[in-house]
Amino acid sequence: MWSLPLLRYTDVPPRVTENFILSGYRFPNYSLRQCLVSAFRPTNETGNFWTHFLPIFVFTFHFLEVFTWEGAPEPSNPFFYPFWNYFLGVLYLLLGSSLAHLLNSMSLIIREICFFVDYGTISAYTVGSSLAYYYYIHPQAGIPEIGFEGKNSTRRKSLNADEESWSSASSPTQVQLFFDSLYIPSSCLIAIICVITCCNTRQCWRKYRYAVRTLVFLLPFFISSAPVFYRLLSPSASSPSSSSPHLFSTMATFFYRHCFWLVVSAFFNISKIPERFSPGNFDIWGHSHQWFHCCTFLSILDELQMIKVEMWALLLNPTLVLSSVTPPRLPGPTLWSTYGIMVLLQGCIACIIAWFGWQAYQIYGPEQKKLKGH
Repeated sequence: MWSLPLLRYTDVPPRVTENFILSGYRFPNYSLRQCLVSAFRPTNETGNFWTHFLPIFVFTFHFLEVFTWEGAPEPSNPFFYPFWNYFLGVLYLLLGSSLAHLLNSMSLIIREICFFVDYGTISAYTVGSSLAYYYYIHPQAGIPEIGFEGKNSTRRKSLNADEESWSSASSPTQVQLFFDSLYIPSSCLIAIICVITCCNTRQCWRKYRYAVRTLVFLLPFFISSAPVFYRLLSPSASSPSSSSPHLFSTMATFFYRHCFWLVVSAFFNISKIPERFSPGNFDIWGHSHQWFHCCTFLSILDELQMIKVEMWALLLNPTLVLSSVTPPRLPGPTLWSTYGIMVLLQGCIACIIAWFGWQAYQIYGPEQKKLKGH
């Protein structure tokens, strides 16, 4: 396995080649074991694998820190349902991406399916982020009675009656109606559209596929980030961190950093710099897709810190003092409103991947049979 030759772009099917990457290719007939071993060989996919596989452990370390906070509920508490779904979305993204780059040389058909799954995990991540934003950053976010005791539990209970009597007298605005009724469904719908579009770029728009894939995920970013944009444009919005200038400023800083790294990652993914200016010199290490992976992970890490700031604010100040302009708190997360949505979304994405996988089999099945005799 260690002696399998690495090939130049002229020695592999055109379908396998990447712009400005001239060498380091694996031939698309590796076994599963050969693919796994190739993670420790200097191929042009090695860096792509490790730049999303190692971050899984870094992200998990920062994620688990929340459960060590003083006064935090048990990890199984409903308060953490959206947070666990966010973790699953990020895990799907990082693991799906790394395995797609590692296993795509098993066959042309498996290569297509690997990247179909990769696009699906990106959409799952955006919906996981939306659930976290909805329950922790939403302008009406707050902790209802969810069965855990903390230093603010007495105050929380004492306000229940006031909240119930006030909420019946309030009239929701269009913004509130969007967040309450359309935000999560819109995120799911856009996620499905993005999967279909990105899978189509494997056959259509090949010349501009990287630009299309990058731009198509701008829409779910703007939809899922709507609660953050609303909070930043309306700092007086009644959310726990809004009552603390320091926490609000910290949340905003992490979000701006999150956006910065997303812009930088998009730049690398579209421009194909640095290999564009020096083809062949960045085939193994340092090419644009590796920098793209690094920047996307840094954006996720800042997003995680932003969510943690809001969660900390909620635990410190779970129910704001009610006034005539304060909207009612959201209902608490449930299994159906978090895990149920993610499972339903995964089912839809799996059907889309199966459909495109069948199309890939029809297209590449005959060609793969010829490659097996290579």
